[in-house]
Amino acid sequence: YFVYLRKNLFNMKKILVPTDFSKLSEYALEVAANLARNFNAELFLMHSLDLPMHLATQEQHEIPEVLFYMKMAQKKFKELKDKPCLKNLKIHETIEDSSTASAVCEAALKHQADMIVMGSGGASGIKELIIGSNTEKIVRSSQTPVLVVKKQHPSFDINHIVFACDFSPESYATFIKAGIYAKKFGAKVHYLFVNTPGAFHTTEDITSKMSAFVEKAKPDNFSLNIYNDTTVERGIMNFSKSIEADLIGISTHGRKGLAHFFNGSISEDLANHALRPVLTFKIPTP
Repeated sequence: YFVYLRKNLFNMKKILVPTDFSKLSEYALEVAANLARNFNAELFLMHSLDLPMHLATQEQHEIPEVLFYMKMAQKKFKELKDKPCLKNLKIHETIEDSSTASAVCEAALKHQADMIVMGSGGASGIKELIIGSNTEKIVRSSQTPVLVVKKQHPSFDINHIVFACDFSPESYATFIKAGIYAKKFGAKVHYLFVNTPGAFHTTEDITSKMSAFVEKAKPDNFSLNIYNDTTVERGIMNFSKSIEADLIGISTHGRKGLAHFFNGSISEDLANHALRPVLTFKIPTP
C-alpha cells in the first residue's frame, strides 16, 4: 500500500477553488492559478448561492429570485475569468445551491479534485465558539487535501514546509504525503513534534519514533525537530516563524479529541489562526 502511495499519490490535475468573489477568495484563486500553471492542472471555480432562508427550502430552479442570483453569479464568474492570472488556463465553473461547507466537499468528490484551494479570514471569539468558520467545517469534512490561504502571494514559492506530526502509527500515511508534496514543490520539509507540559514526551521517546518513520519512509530533503511550547498550535506557529516557513502542513482526523496531538482539533485551529498558508491532509480511516 505504501509503495503504491509513494508512486501514485501526487496528482495535481484538478484544483477546486470555492469563491464568494471576495478579495480573500481572489487571493486563493491567484495561488491556485500558480499551481495549475506549474502542474498543468485544470481549475474548477465554484460558487455557492447564499440564498435567503425562504428560498433555500423550496424547489429552486424556476423561482425568479433564484434565477436572479444565478445570473449575478454568472456575471461575476465572467469578470473573474478575465483576470490576467487565469490566462491560457483551462477553467470550469459551477454554481451550487447547498450550504457552503457541504457543497465544497461534495464538489471536490464529484469533480475528483486533487486539492481544494480556498481563502479564509478566520474566525475568533464568540463567532468561532458558536458557529466556527466554513474553513473549519471544510477542513474537518474534506477527504481532499485543503490549502487555506490568508493573504495575497504575488508568487507562491514554496521552499520550506513545516509538517507537524505526532509520529503515531496512524499518521504515517500523511507523513509520506507531506514528503511527496515537498518533493514536488522542490521544498525542504521540516517534520515537527511539539512537546507541551500537559502531554510531555521525553526526547529519547520522540527521537526513536521519528527515526522509525524516517527509516521506513526514506524522505529526501528534510529535517527532524522537537519544539517545546505551551500548546501544540502555538508551537507550530512559533517554530514556523523561526524558520520562516512558506507553508504549514498538518493531518486532520475529521473529529475532535482522538489523541493528544489532535485534541481541540489543532488542524482546524491552525486553518483559522495561522498567517501562513496551511495544507491539511485527512488521516485515512482504518
